[in-house]
Amino acid sequence: MNSSDHLQFISHQYSGQLPGPRLIVTGAVHGNETCGTTAIRRVLAMLDEGSLLIRRGSLTLVPVTNPLAYARGERAGERNLNRNLFPQEAPQDFEDRIANWLCPLLARHDVLLDLHSFNAHSEAFVMVGPRNNDGPLEPFRHEQQERALARRLGVRRFVDGWLRTYGAGVQRRLRQQSELQTVLRYGMGTTEYMRSTGGYALTLECGQHDDPQAPEVGYRAILNTLAFLGLIDGPVPEPIAAEQMEALSMAAVVDKQQAGDVFSRPWASFDPVRAGEQIGVRADGSAELAAFDGRILFPDAAAGANCEWYYLCRANPDF
Repeated sequence: MNSSDHLQFISHQYSGQLPGPRLIVTGAVHGNETCGTTAIRRVLAMLDEGSLLIRRGSLTLVPVTNPLAYARGERAGERNLNRNLFPQEAPQDFEDRIANWLCPLLARHDVLLDLHSFNAHSEAFVMVGPRNNDGPLEPFRHEQQERALARRLGVRRFVDGWLRTYGAGVQRRLRQQSELQTVLRYGMGTTEYMRSTGGYALTLECGQHDDPQAPEVGYRAILNTLAFLGLIDGPVPEPIAAEQMEALSMAAVVDKQQAGDVFSRPWASFDPVRAGEQIGVRADGSAELAAFDGRILFPDAAAGANCEWYYLCRANPDF
């Protein structure tokens, strides 16, 4: 028996007596990101004891999306579930089998709240989707609803531009443009798949993995989402004020060209950088400099050659 053969996929659904949106909340897409699991289980206990009641629409809760990674306490089981997330006719690994359960489940809902955490100490933030568009990369039509929800999750930092920036990096790396669409699929995770089915979705990064406040951030976001969508009775949360927001757009991805490329210091996501500031040193001794004023995002000192090394974000005054 394989190590994953004894595992099963578990979701909990609650439906109100009145019509309304269909919301799904997921945790532990990455197995070492457990704040969402803790927050979801807290809400489950409230629903089961009757202190919280779904009045309209439906709520599906998935405390542990990747049970193999969760059991191991690691980011991935056999690969990163939050990349190349599509149904697979011939599943090759455990995450493919998750996708064959999870993708149809997501498609039966209107809204996804996906709870994550991150490695370095930093402030919680939410990743949002693109503007409304009919383009080939990520067509979308729920910009207003998605961003209105994002402003009510209880965090002040917002980041957009993931798939667009990731795709630009893919295009730069590929020698044969015919491979582009296949490789771009690797950038598709839970929220991108949800948008591809006609819904909208947010990734909430609740804080550092071990921050005791991270589960509280996730819990508050679930309750705010339920109230904002009208699934529960109660006051609708007020949006965060514009002057309190920090909105950023991912604008560039920089690759590690050789294994010997190193950062000049241990960078953390959202560290500010100035144009011309040294980010690292290339294997040939040349300096890697910031292309513009902004903030660094997802720096990966362990990245392989010809892979994403770090992203840069710009301020987005039009969020």
